[in-house]
Amino acid sequence: MTVLQALASVTQALPAAEERPGQQHMATAVAAAIESGRHLVVQAGTGTGKTIGYLVPSILAGKRVVVATATKALQDQLAAKDLPFLIKHLGVPFDFAVLKGRSNYVCMQRVREIQDAATGQLELEDFAATTKVEINRLVAWSGTTDTGDQASLSWAPSDRSWQAVSVGSDECPGAAKCPMGTVCFAEAARERAKVADVVVVNMHLYGLDVGSGGMILPEHDVVVMDEAHQLEDIMSDTVGAQIAGGRFARLAVALKRVLDDPVVVGAIAEASATVRDALVPFLGQRLSLPFPDSVQDILIDVRGRIQKAQDALRGIKTDVADAKSRVERGQQLATRLQETIDLALEARAGYVSFVSGGPDYPRLEIAPLEVGGILDRGVWSQRTAVLCSATIPASLGLRVGLPTGGFDEIDVGSPFDYAHHALLYCAVHLPDPRSPAFAAAVHEELVALITAAGGRTLALFTSWKAMDAAAEAVRARVKVPILTQRDLPKTALVKAFSDDEDACLFATAGFFQGVDIPGRTLSLVVIDRIPFPRPDDPLLSARRELLGADAFKLIDLPRASMLLAQATGRLIRNAHDRGVVAVMDPRLGKANYRWDIVKALPPMKRTRSRAEAEAFLREITADSD
Repeated sequence: MTVLQALASVTQALPAAEERPGQQHMATAVAAAIESGRHLVVQAGTGTGKTIGYLVPSILAGKRVVVATATKALQDQLAAKDLPFLIKHLGVPFDFAVLKGRSNYVCMQRVREIQDAATGQLELEDFAATTKVEINRLVAWSGTTDTGDQASLSWAPSDRSWQAVSVGSDECPGAAKCPMGTVCFAEAARERAKVADVVVVNMHLYGLDVGSGGMILPEHDVVVMDEAHQLEDIMSDTVGAQIAGGRFARLAVALKRVLDDPVVVGAIAEASATVRDALVPFLGQRLSLPFPDSVQDILIDVRGRIQKAQDALRGIKTDVADAKSRVERGQQLATRLQETIDLALEARAGYVSFVSGGPDYPRLEIAPLEVGGILDRGVWSQRTAVLCSATIPASLGLRVGLPTGGFDEIDVGSPFDYAHHALLYCAVHLPDPRSPAFAAAVHEELVALITAAGGRTLALFTSWKAMDAAAEAVRARVKVPILTQRDLPKTALVKAFSDDEDACLFATAGFFQGVDIPGRTLSLVVIDRIPFPRPDDPLLSARRELLGADAFKLIDLPRASMLLAQATGRLIRNAHDRGVVAVMDPRLGKANYRWDIVKALPPMKRTRSRAEAEAFLREITADSD
């Protein structure tokens, strides 16, 4: 059976079966890449059916495949929907497994400790009443679940409740040292992954595997990076290191469970605030090497505190299995934190250190200037890779170190009729975004466009300040409800907007991607500015310095183009959707780099006339009434 025959068989089983040339092109290219061993980069627009487009040829090839997704939501979709569908309809036997980080699984050792009063530790004493109720529900669930995966819960526990019954990789001593290692859900998931034909992970876990030299995932022949536009940033996070107050707080909690020494435990608990206070003055800044004295001295001091805790832990002698497990978890946490501090103090070449986060939770981050070399050693030289996304930045191959001449790149388009169903309006008559008059002009445009659309608007802003100002100014001048990102949690907010055809939703960068609102609710997407990355971003600043004159072309322009394309993609989510994308930034119509950005967007008809945009919106509104 050929790839196209298999694809046809599968797609005919879909509820709304239709031929998708882009999906066929993609599947054929993926099959050829796996056979030849050449890497492949695929841009597959919304509606292509890219998951089926890469899964079918990967399975038919008979190779072990790891699919790495940028989000847990897509990971869960593959596991709950796409792969079970293929098992039923592909006609080729295969099995799959889902593998997540340890903190996603309930830890049976922690559950046993909570339940075991004989240890003398009343584990629930420090929790609020509602948290205790949730923990008890989780303990009961742990005895009935097959996977122990948090995603299989029918309800959402608080972070505090879940953390009480789970452990992270920094804390777990491993199945061999754990009294409950034989019934460990995380280990069971790893065992299933070892024999599966398709293993689904998230990109963070894949990055940890690369950083560990392949110690986490099973050997595999092919890796598919889905939502590959996020690969560089995720790899920077996972192969780098972070130091924040929360790590000391977690260590203090672990120590308190086993050490009856308030001086040692208190010193670790106080380190959380000490590190925070040392980092706050450097928020948003790159740190010189060696670090400023105020940071350097604190790191050396808190490392010494951890060493005293290590010495105290080594002095504990016990034959009680649960107590030994607590000691080993404390030692594991302490050792990992010491290793991170050592990495920070080492001032390793090729890495940049900076302080991110906010004044309450600052983080010292140590990130690689380039991830290309790391990926080449850990991925590109080891196996065939397929990188796919609805939006692929022009410089992706270079930024992630794909070997020159060693990969192919294709764009299979989208099945949606953008030329007739979507209009791109650029407000070229508006002032420069840096002008004081820009905000008021944007508000004027919003009022006119929202009125023409009858609501049905997703307005996206590059800052909270701009969003708040627009909501306040526009709300008083339109007759439709204005929701903002401050009103509700994301999932509830999207539902409230989707359920009310007259409503408008004002949001920030978090809604540029991962939001699916098909149908009549959304006819207008407004974007206030071209979303260039911050010029003072410490990591990107260091990378710009490394690239020199090419930095704007290789970093800023591709990132802005990709984010704008992602935001634009919120509009057309099915074959029947119609609407307008309105960009308030006049640089999209005037700047000498404008075509680099426009070419990254779907092939929509373009206009500079607000009257034309309003007329199209009124036509859509009239047709849907």
